[in-house]
Parts: sequence; C-alpha cells; structure tokens
Amino acid sequence: MASRAGTVAQPQDLVDLTALLDAYYDVSPDLGDPGQRVVFGTSGHRGSSLKASFNEPHILAITQAIVEYRAGQGITGPLYLAKDTHALSEPAQNSALEVLAANGINVLIDARHGYTPTPSLSHAILTHNNNSPAGAPQADGIVVTPSHNPPGDGGFKYNPPHGGPADSDATGWIANRANELLENGLRGVKRIPIADALGADTTGKFDFLSSYVDDLPSVLDLNAIREAGVRIGADPMGGASVDYWGEIAERHHLNLTVVNPTVDPQWAFMTLDWDEKIRMDCSSPSAMASLIQRMAVGPDGSTPFDIATGNDADADRHGIVTPDGGLMNPNHYLAVAIDYLYRHRTGWNPQSVIGKTLVSSSIIDRVAESLGRKLVEVPVGFKWFVPGLLSGEGAFGGEESAGASFNKKDGSVWTTDKDGILLALLASEITAVTGKSPSQLYKGLTDQFGDPVYARIDAAATREQKAALGKLSSSDVTATELAGETITAKLTEAPGNGAAIGGLKVVTENAWFAARPSGTEDVYKIYAESFKGAEHLKQVQAEAKALVDGVIS
Repeated sequence: MASRAGTVAQPQDLVDLTALLDAYYDVSPDLGDPGQRVVFGTSGHRGSSLKASFNEPHILAITQAIVEYRAGQGITGPLYLAKDTHALSEPAQNSALEVLAANGINVLIDARHGYTPTPSLSHAILTHNNNSPAGAPQADGIVVTPSHNPPGDGGFKYNPPHGGPADSDATGWIANRANELLENGLRGVKRIPIADALGADTTGKFDFLSSYVDDLPSVLDLNAIREAGVRIGADPMGGASVDYWGEIAERHHLNLTVVNPTVDPQWAFMTLDWDEKIRMDCSSPSAMASLIQRMAVGPDGSTPFDIATGNDADADRHGIVTPDGGLMNPNHYLAVAIDYLYRHRTGWNPQSVIGKTLVSSSIIDRVAESLGRKLVEVPVGFKWFVPGLLSGEGAFGGEESAGASFNKKDGSVWTTDKDGILLALLASEITAVTGKSPSQLYKGLTDQFGDPVYARIDAAATREQKAALGKLSSSDVTATELAGETITAKLTEAPGNGAAIGGLKVVTENAWFAARPSGTEDVYKIYAESFKGAEHLKQVQAEAKALVDGVIS
C-alpha cells in the first residue's frame, strides 16, 4: 500500500490537459514499437496520447477498420456512438464521427450532447435490434472510454449487434486492419471535417438517457425501493452516470442523493488508488475512500444513507457501501446478488445457469449448488456471458472486478455489457425487500458455506513479461500440493466453455490461485482464495508468486 493511497490527489498528481490534448493531434505512433500499435485487450483499445498509444491516427484507423468490418458482416443498421468523461473521449469521438460520416454510416450520437454509460449504449443497441422486424438492418455501436483507467488514458470499444463486447475474432480483424492502415499512412481512410460530419444527413440524435432510465422498471423492483424509503447515496465518481442518477431519482421518485455531481477531466477531487494513481475503480477502498468516510456511523449510530454506491467513468462497474460493512468486496456482493436474484426472479427460465469468471470467489460455487443451479465458469472478459444473457439461458453473469449484468424480470435481455448502475440499484432493492443490507446477507451466506479470504495482487510487468505469463501451462506446475493441500486441478482452459484462460488456475479442496496478465494495464495479477483463513491465504499467495516469478524473470 503506497503511503498516499486513499488521500485526495495533489496538483502534482493531475494530468496536464493541454499537453494531453495537444499530443492527441500532434503525435504520430512509431509502429516499430509494439506499445504504439493498435491492440485490443479485454475491453477495446486503450492507451494515452502522451505515450503515443492513443492518438488521432489510431482512432481514424480503428474507425475505418470498423466500417469495413461491419460491411463484411452485413451490418447496415445505425451505429450508436457514445463517450465518457475522460479528456481524450470527446476528441476521439469527433475523429470517429469524421470517418463514419465520410463513409456514409448512419450514426446516432447523444441528443443531450452529454456522456453515455457503456450499459446505456448496450441497452440502446439491443432495444433497436429486438424491436426491429425479422431481417431488418441490425444496429451496433462504439463507446469511447478507458473505463476506470487514469485521467490521461483513452479507450475505444466496439460492440457488435449482440450489444456486448466484440469477441476476439472481431477485435483481431479490426486491430490487424487498423495497423495495416497506419502502416500505409492512413491511405484508405475516408474522412470529412467535424462540422460537415455533424451536419451530415447520416448523423442523427438519440436520447440514450431516457431509453435507459425509463426502462428500469422492467429489470428492477423500483416500487419496493420507493415504498421502503431506502435512502440512497450515488457517487458517479466524475463519470458518465452523472446525469443518469439525478434522472433516476426524479423519474422514479426515489430517495436518492447524487453525492458528487462534479465532472472534472483531471479528477482532482479523487482519492488516490493503491499505487498513488488517480483511478476511478469503485471496487478499490483507496479510490472509494471519500464515500466510505461519508458513510461512517455517527455518534448517534446513524448514517446518511442506507446504501451508498459508486461507479467508474463509464458506469460499467459498481461499488457497494453499507452502514454495517463499509465497501463490500465485489465477490461478496456477487454472491449475495446471485442468491437473491435466483430466489426472487420467478419470470426467469428455471433452468437458467449462473455465469462467473474463473477468478471469482468459490463461495459462488457453493451458492449455486444450494440453489440447484448449474454454474458456468468462463475466462476473464464479459464477452463470454453474452450468449447466455441474450438467450436467457444464463440470466446472470458476473466477474470479480465488480462487473455484472442480469436479465429483465421476464427473462429477456437487459444489457450484454457490464452494468454498474443496475447492480448499484439492485443493492437498494435487496435492502428494501429483505430488510437487510447486502453485507448482512453475506454474513448469512458465510455462516452457511464458510468464510473465504480472497485477495488479488497487482504488480508491474513489461509487455514481454505479460506475454510469458499468458503462456503458463499446467506443465509449469510440478508440485502436487499447494499450501499443504493436494492439488485437484491445474487449469489452462475454463471448465465452463473450454476457452483458454490466458494463464493458469490451480485448485485444492479449500483454496485456489490464478495467475494472468492484465488485458488493460501493464500489470500482472495473482488471484487467490482460501476457506482456511488469512494465514493459509498468505501461504497460497507466496507459493503462487514464486511460480510466477520463476516464469517471467
């Protein structure tokens, strides 16, 4: 833990916005440097203009590649184009629109000239496609966001007609074509000035906010929240959900306060994350320190809210703060949400499975077994949950990094991308219906299934080290025991779908660890969990770290 973690950012921590924006337009990537080429991770292409990894040439090339990809796939409906509050998002959206309009693509941008959460874009795509006649042109979308990444970063993500993150086949094709266009000096990229693009007949407006907010009663029991008078504190954390929370309160008559409506591309109000960086990670106690402090119990035993929530910059992640438990570990909340939803959503397919990533807590496995539901364990990446959410065969999908979504009350699809607003509001529904906070309900689950100790270690890693880690195999583990227990599985493929996990998971009866490179940052991650306590977890982590260090050193 860095010494200033959890403290408010200082002037030296803030990104230079002038330098950042100038670099976006003035700096061209060196394609001989792998770090300056187009690379799609688990959530699109990310980088910084200051590092020559997210600059205008990248966006022009990626957008032209998307135009050609959708043409090859026969996608001819409207393309929804959205952005978050990062400083690089607006110029990147403008660059994309210049290319899309020049190619004659029907584009829909936000009617309010505001910011759009990722789940709202997914909802818009799905609503259009589900309401269209069979065989009608299908819509897709682009959301310009690096999610929770620092203020100096930019991100660019493509969502095809299924509404969720594009799969590796699509992103691989798009990245290869974009790099080819960059190598050819952008020859082949069509482009018109932004003023002409905004005025083009093919550029239209769409009210993302109303489409999303007005449809919330189809997926949540807002009547229960309203009637119970649940006091909600919602912190957009300077992100794209800022206008959504106020509208949710007003349109659905909820006792909801927007804790901090400030939008600042430097995020000067943020508390620093574990590594002293500004990062809008609503699952991090350091980044959420101000909201946690605000929920502290007063001398009279009261708190200002019954539930407080945070969202990252594009609102695809959730953070849940309760009066009795503080900031909930994302795994704990996922277990509670799954247990609650599969007991209360009577309109769901009674055979629908539970989806989780293989680095999420094993208490979810035990909850699933108690519900009599099949558990499907997939690699990291929300794209793996898309088919189940679309069909209703997997009504819930969640991952340990505080990302999840679930289906409407009737079992039909809501979003196929992570929805932090939805999961935040669910915490209030759970409180209203059960009379208990999610953290109190989690205590009940641990009384029944055991109390696991879970942790994730993040450490800096070079691109070469990450590549070596991603090639770990079961043969790299010669031990037969882990922290004193017999190893029961060495996984390089997810048991739920057989897809490669890009790393390794080692399992025993009461513990496990998984090691994998980050798809979005220059770090590697070791996830570990033990049902035998903190000391046993430390032993698991030590043995896991020794293995990883041996591979990447």
